[in-house]
Amino acid sequence: MYRTWMRFFTPGPAHHRLGLVCLGVGLQYGRLPTVGPRTLDHHVAVVISTGRGWYAAPDGRRTPVTAPALLWLTPGVPHHYAPDPGTGWDEGFVDFTGPATTTYTDLGYIEPGRPVVPLADASGPRAVIGRIARAARRDNHLLEVETGAAFHELLVALRRARADLAPDGHPVLKALARDACLPLTVADHAARHGMTPAELRTAVRRGAGRSPKDYLLGIRLGRAKELLASTELPVAAVARRVGYDDPAYFSRLFTRRVGTPPVRFRAQQGRAVPGGWSDRVPDPADPPVIGRTDPPAAP
Repeated sequence: MYRTWMRFFTPGPAHHRLGLVCLGVGLQYGRLPTVGPRTLDHHVAVVISTGRGWYAAPDGRRTPVTAPALLWLTPGVPHHYAPDPGTGWDEGFVDFTGPATTTYTDLGYIEPGRPVVPLADASGPRAVIGRIARAARRDNHLLEVETGAAFHELLVALRRARADLAPDGHPVLKALARDACLPLTVADHAARHGMTPAELRTAVRRGAGRSPKDYLLGIRLGRAKELLASTELPVAAVARRVGYDDPAYFSRLFTRRVGTPPVRFRAQQGRAVPGGWSDRVPDPADPPVIGRTDPPAAP
């Protein structure tokens, strides 16, 4: 015996221009029937919470599937899978498509070459799939946008849930973020971690979906924006604070990446910050309020 619920949508052209749309969602459990062999023209993420089964590649080789796990079904790739007939499994699935899938694949959030992905915990992804299912009521006039937005969140939840990645990221990524504004090259960072530059590139690409240089640059420029917006430090001083001894090079880099020079960014975004600037993220349960006299949190 098995139980199944599913609903499918047909987003319009305007929704497709958002970049990512849901085409359907389903929740199933029990001794489900075998799926395929079949080939689809869109992506599907299948999150298996309990149970076990198998997935067959196009060449017929079977890979065991043990929950919690994720199946990536990729457009144009034949697939064939099923739960164990004796135990069944519990699954939630979301069909999706859109041009943003290419970018998410480049960043490593969607893995066409890895159809079976072990998860450390399926509760986060299943909670998002549950929200997509609740949004799928037929009288929801926000259906296409609400489910599309939730699917972006699902991709993040699936990334965090991967068994081969710590929920808060690879320790090397945390160390790079901590030391990003030091005047160090990528080779210097690699040496500090006992790695070759190639090994560091592999670790950062796997964990963050980008090169070490791009990862460090994003953190440095984010910090530079904060300093430009919240202090009166000269641009040269801001450059030094974020790891660049040459202010002219920093200005060219900032302009190329941000799209506006540092001086203009400051003119647009700058504001006085009484009491100073803090790097501490506010507690959502105790946010800053107008008229509060508490001293600012220490950076």
